[in-house]
Amino acid sequence: MSTILLVEDETTLAETLCYNLEREGYQVRQALDGIQGLEMARNEGADLLILDIMLPRLDGLSVCRILRQESDIPIIMLTARQDEVDRIAGLELGADDYVSKPFSLGELLARVRAILRRTERQPTGDKREILDCGGLRVDARSRRAWRNGVELTLPQKAFDLLTCLMRNRGIALSRDLLLERVWGYDFLGDSRTVDVHIRWLREKIEPEPASPRYIQTVRGVGYRFDTLYVDT
Repeated sequence: MSTILLVEDETTLAETLCYNLEREGYQVRQALDGIQGLEMARNEGADLLILDIMLPRLDGLSVCRILRQESDIPIIMLTARQDEVDRIAGLELGADDYVSKPFSLGELLARVRAILRRTERQPTGDKREILDCGGLRVDARSRRAWRNGVELTLPQKAFDLLTCLMRNRGIALSRDLLLERVWGYDFLGDSRTVDVHIRWLREKIEPEPASPRYIQTVRGVGYRFDTLYVDT
């Protein structure tokens, strides 16, 4: 049984979500503010975090940012704002998905199921796979990455995106293909998710993010992990 941590301060909404998530067979724990949610995520863990942005004591974006430095727990952000900036901010901080209020219960449950299915499908084979390219080194099995010998802290999806690009070095991959390979064919978001994570990933791995050395934009297509500077 998967465990979901719901961090939502609107009592009526929280009760409704808890009831319906439990009917779906999930075990649900609830926090009413950001500090409590952060402590529960750290101390008790969960298979998925549903996190509201507007929370007392500590806002959801701050909770997301802190947890992404410590954990790969999948995160769905809830936002009552219609401003795209808030949704992009959540994705840049490492959230896996977002849902704008008001939302249909069916939509949220579909996103929960999709994320948990992808988590369960993570490869667990014994084969060790090391990707080593121009100062970047990725251990796919242990899910660790280094740049020039310094270990990087990468959220789950950023790591998966980097691994996908490095495995296909020199090949232009479309945004739709990256969505399918990294987020899964049943992901309900759009291609902007890829752009946000690429921008965030460049901040982590590129010596000069504004003039990327590794991840090149292929106009009208998507992105390519460049071989110009690697394997020399």
